[in-house]
Amino acid sequence: MAKRKQLKLGAMLHGVGSSTSLWRHPDIPSDASVNFELYKSWVEKAEAGMFDLAFIADGLYINEKSIPHFLNRFEPLTILSALAAVSKRIGLVGTLSTSYSEPFTVARQFGSLDMISGGRAGWNIVTSPLEGSALNYSKKEHPDHSRRYRIATEYVEVTRGLWDSWEDDAFVRDKEAGVFFDPAKMHALNHEGEFFSVKGPLNIARSKQGQPVIFQAGASEVGKDYAAKQADAIFTGHETLEEAVAFYEDVKRRAAAFGRNPDNVLVFPGIGPVIGSTEEEAERKYQEVVDLVSPANALLYLGRYFEHHDFSQYDLDAPFPELGELGRNSFQSTTDKIKQIAKERSLTLRQVALSVATPRPVFIGTPEQVADRVQQWFEAGAADGFMVGSSVPHGLEDFIEHVVPILQERGLFRTEYEEDTLRGNLGLPIPANRYTKSAEHV
Repeated sequence: MAKRKQLKLGAMLHGVGSSTSLWRHPDIPSDASVNFELYKSWVEKAEAGMFDLAFIADGLYINEKSIPHFLNRFEPLTILSALAAVSKRIGLVGTLSTSYSEPFTVARQFGSLDMISGGRAGWNIVTSPLEGSALNYSKKEHPDHSRRYRIATEYVEVTRGLWDSWEDDAFVRDKEAGVFFDPAKMHALNHEGEFFSVKGPLNIARSKQGQPVIFQAGASEVGKDYAAKQADAIFTGHETLEEAVAFYEDVKRRAAAFGRNPDNVLVFPGIGPVIGSTEEEAERKYQEVVDLVSPANALLYLGRYFEHHDFSQYDLDAPFPELGELGRNSFQSTTDKIKQIAKERSLTLRQVALSVATPRPVFIGTPEQVADRVQQWFEAGAADGFMVGSSVPHGLEDFIEHVVPILQERGLFRTEYEEDTLRGNLGLPIPANRYTKSAEHV
């Protein structure tokens, strides 16, 4: 009898929160974004809840309009390396830009995290949407959307090539014979491309999971093609089940068209569940957060997606302004969606700003109701798993404590880890070393 498919779960760790005002809530430590003990406790709780991974997002540009979490937060690889030492099974995934870094350095960093953690590293690839990022990296201009994805495609090709520098049995370490490694199993990449020239080899071997797991979150047409071709898992976000199912089917179809097994491209919608012992308590928790957000802060939050555009110049209660192409070279899929919804629903600027700053969660209610919604989306083919964040204080902890046991009772989620690597727990195959594979086919 075939084993029932089970969902995957990730924990999004966002310090003081991914909004303008959540830090003001009395239950949020005001230094949460740089509080290592707090991050450690979140990872320990997520691991006790059998989560597949913990995820740290990142960005490369801030100004006085940035949300509080962005102003003062940990660099992902640094904190993930520290968290590797205080965890055993949970995967450790961090964001790193392909537009403002070098493949050799990044291959080394993630290769090191993968080795430190015993094969639990994952890389969320971003192409950096914010125009201002260029100003921090000695660049005169931010690459346009399509160029960023061309860079990212070659970047991943180089990085994966470097991760295969050493065949898995290259390090002999025979003290008696004085043989440390087999030179025939060390390989230089010798890459010469449009954007990068990298000789190699990399000075760290592959971990027990072969290579770090690749995540990606692009939702534009170019982004979806990129994810379907390159990623092992995709972060996404949807307001309705219908949208989620359509996206899921779309990227799986694209993966198959690229000659990949669609089952090896996992889709993770992000959710910010609000859980109460009653529906009324859940509503109260959500309303507490809404009440913290002023229209001015909501406009600032909205502006970030549109290259920090100053929305305060418009009448709050007038129709959402015509912005032309503004936002197309930053958060393209998000800004396109905001414009589309505003037009279709004839929304005012105030309505748009508040809905973007404090969106009403799809997953809100009692533990049973939230578990029902998770099961509904999973079984309808909208997700392989979910990225669980905290849109209200203790949202992640409430999900772990109250919803996960229900999912386990229903046979939808594990009660024990299957493996000790991220790939193993996600059910993804270990990529064969290209040089070993080539030798086997000679």
